[in-house]
Amino acid sequence: MDTTVKLTPRIATVLGALVADSAALGLHWLYDPERIAQIEKKQNIAFLTPDLENYADAKGFFAHSGKTAGDSSGYGEICLLMLKHYAAHGEFDRTAYQTEFRNLFGPGGAYRGYVDSPTRQTLLKLIPLAPEDYPEISGADDDQFAALASVAVVTALHTGSTDSLLTKVEQIVRLTNDNATAVTAAQYAAAVLAAVLDGKPVEQALAQSLPYAKEELGVLLEDALAMDTLDSVRAAQRFGSACHVLEGLPVIVHILRHATNYQQAVEANIRAGGDSCGRAIMLGAIAAAGAELHGDATSTIPLLWLAKYRQFTRAANAIAQLRQIAM
Repeated sequence: MDTTVKLTPRIATVLGALVADSAALGLHWLYDPERIAQIEKKQNIAFLTPDLENYADAKGFFAHSGKTAGDSSGYGEICLLMLKHYAAHGEFDRTAYQTEFRNLFGPGGAYRGYVDSPTRQTLLKLIPLAPEDYPEISGADDDQFAALASVAVVTALHTGSTDSLLTKVEQIVRLTNDNATAVTAAQYAAAVLAAVLDGKPVEQALAQSLPYAKEELGVLLEDALAMDTLDSVRAAQRFGSACHVLEGLPVIVHILRHATNYQQAVEANIRAGGDSCGRAIMLGAIAAAGAELHGDATSTIPLLWLAKYRQFTRAANAIAQLRQIAM
């Protein structure tokens, strides 16, 4: 039975981000690689239903009560929201997106689940205002991973220069994360993905994009690229596994440099523990794009994983609406 599916690189980018987030949900924010290793001896660690017992007597934060295997984290919901936004408008419309963001995550919205600090602080700014009064910068001074949640979609659908992409990325990041480190991390991630979509091998894209990573982030990413074998647990111990981009982005880079296929990258990310869903969006996007461009049929997103992603139909419908854009 063939368990692979051929996608265009840009479609793979978007689906790779969404599927990787969903795959990581079951053990998200479990900061205990040893516990994760014990769980993996009994079952596959991807696409688990969140279970409080897995967090018992372990370092972690159980945030996803009521969710089931194949659901999305809040990061995945932001990613899908941006995809649906482009499908509805054909381009980025700031005020419309802020309205859609408020309507999804705010009071009475369809989203059910944990709301992180930058999302919560953004909502507090938007909820009291009419759309015409929304500020151009509505985000929190926060460097957590909400900053990267929509970057895969924005990059996959961008048709201009890298400079114009990075300008757009900064605009969008500051809607939820008005923070220089968050912007730099998002711009580096976007530059890497853009280079991969332009045909560069992933390892080359990671290295050539380093000039976009300023100051402390650049030093950390150079250290991550210098690690000579795939060991995501060791990388997370070295750089950290929490929700901040200075911790998570080096782990992403380490995994992407060494992983030979999409599934290996996603599972290595889960093994590292901590904010695996936060890391998953850009990790999955870049790994999937690289696999479609440079891998064989077995290195892409597994067909069975696509089937397990519970919002696949919504994502596919949005992609179908975007046929006029080069996907």
